[in-house]
Amino acid sequence: MTKFAPIDLVPRVPGTPDASSGRLDVKMFRVADDPITEAQTDAEIAREFIGNGELSPKSVANSQKELFRFLTWCREEAKKTLSQLNVADLNAYKDFLRNPPPDWISKTKWPRSDPRYRPFTGPLSDPSRRQAMIAVKGLLAFAEQTGYLSRNPAALVRNVRTPVASRITRYLTPEAIALAVDTVSKRAPDSPAAARRRARDRFLLIAFAHTGARLNELVSAHMGDIYTEGKNRWWLDVIGKGSKPRRLPVPSAMLEAYQSYREAYGLPPVTARADRTPLVLSSRSRAVTRLTDEAASEAIKNVFAEAARVAASLGQDDVAASLRHASAHWLRHSMLTNLANNGVQLKTLQDTAGHASISTTAGYLHKSDNERHDEIIGSIRNEGGKKGT
Repeated sequence: MTKFAPIDLVPRVPGTPDASSGRLDVKMFRVADDPITEAQTDAEIAREFIGNGELSPKSVANSQKELFRFLTWCREEAKKTLSQLNVADLNAYKDFLRNPPPDWISKTKWPRSDPRYRPFTGPLSDPSRRQAMIAVKGLLAFAEQTGYLSRNPAALVRNVRTPVASRITRYLTPEAIALAVDTVSKRAPDSPAAARRRARDRFLLIAFAHTGARLNELVSAHMGDIYTEGKNRWWLDVIGKGSKPRRLPVPSAMLEAYQSYREAYGLPPVTARADRTPLVLSSRSRAVTRLTDEAASEAIKNVFAEAARVAASLGQDDVAASLRHASAHWLRHSMLTNLANNGVQLKTLQDTAGHASISTTAGYLHKSDNERHDEIIGSIRNEGGKKGT
């Protein structure tokens, strides 16, 4: 057995027998009298834990990565099964993640089936360590709940602390956003595909800026999710975190961009609510092909890069610097910050943002830096004027 031999962590389809010959799973001594799991090994309970979570493919892959690291550490470093771990072991693993030994590290990301594969590319940051320990603690809690383990030492292990920003800093001013919209609007339609891309990217930019929707919420929507119920009120339906539906007001600027976008693809300006055509389309052809999250994110970043060059040519170096680092998610932060500064009620902001906790929304309740600067400097000047009289 090699040190980093693969561990099968692919979740099983319910009802499928789990009988792989020659597996590397570590057998353990069952401690519960009435378990509600048929798992017999640490790898089996890990597979069951991953499959039980109804996770997205990306989350499944992340869980497999973290639990492969952990189970390999248990076998190779701690030389214990899950049932033998204690609080000190788990704290040792938390420290291990901060600085894995050299033989656990490879700068090249080899496939796990390759003998050159290593679990790490270097030390983990505190946020990454926190996510790693969340996966470990989730596994051990599940193992206890199902009766695979009689106790859960992870319940006594503190999460990794990470710096928490006291305020939202990923912010674009309304002027910077307007410059980005103007920049994409002035793109030359050199070809039918370029014309479609210009209209789509303009719509995307305006939609993110005016609704505060998350990237995947907008990309996952359909054309029929933009609709009206009369009285000139337009809405966008999205599915947020936890599969929670939410509807967002659509302002006139976004509606105009939406209609122009559809016309660029040869579609009528509006459609029926039953239309399941993807809302965000690829510009490469008129075929109905949904743009991926990654491609949509890249499209917005390209707009910001173009706008940054325009800002720099105008001598607006601070605006250019912000635009170079901006992403679609910055538009969500900016929209919520601007609404908060304009006095929109906290509960209204929470419903619009789709935040589970109102404390998250409260992070947007701050004045912009320019307003704060002018208020403080103005106060100092007034105080100086009083002393001079």
